[in-house]
Amino acid sequence: MLNVGTKVKDFQLPDAHQVMHRLSDYAGRKVVLYFYPKDDTPGCTTQACAFRDAYDAFKGSDVVVIGISKDSPESHLKFAKKYDLPFILLSDEDLMVANQFGTWVEKKMYGKAYMGMSRSTFVLDEQGVITHVFEKASPASNASDIIKALQTI
Repeated sequence: MLNVGTKVKDFQLPDAHQVMHRLSDYAGRKVVLYFYPKDDTPGCTTQACAFRDAYDAFKGSDVVVIGISKDSPESHLKFAKKYDLPFILLSDEDLMVANQFGTWVEKKMYGKAYMGMSRSTFVLDEQGVITHVFEKASPASNASDIIKALQTI
């Protein structure tokens, strides 16, 4: 997993409307990249809705919020519409960015190992350098934890 102090390599992924976004599009702004397992599941919905509910605080501080999962752009569009999500959701179907960040990991459930997305969040400064890493982020408190962390940079 990438660590604090790492300059993030540029990447490009499609959003829910098939529009391509590059990380470099947001140079000069703080960026929150949160990786989550799957659209419209209980934990991921809790996390997304917490970011939605705190979105004005991020927007007021000129912070870009981006959610990333393996789900398709079509899945993201349904998820965003269903829960009125105002931020960007990017589709990493080939896991290029998840592998870059180290968030595609082995997980275990009921004693069986499988590969899946780690619920992890990275805060980047205006130069694209990681200032905070929330490994195994809490769905309910991740957004508020980040708002507190942003006050320190």
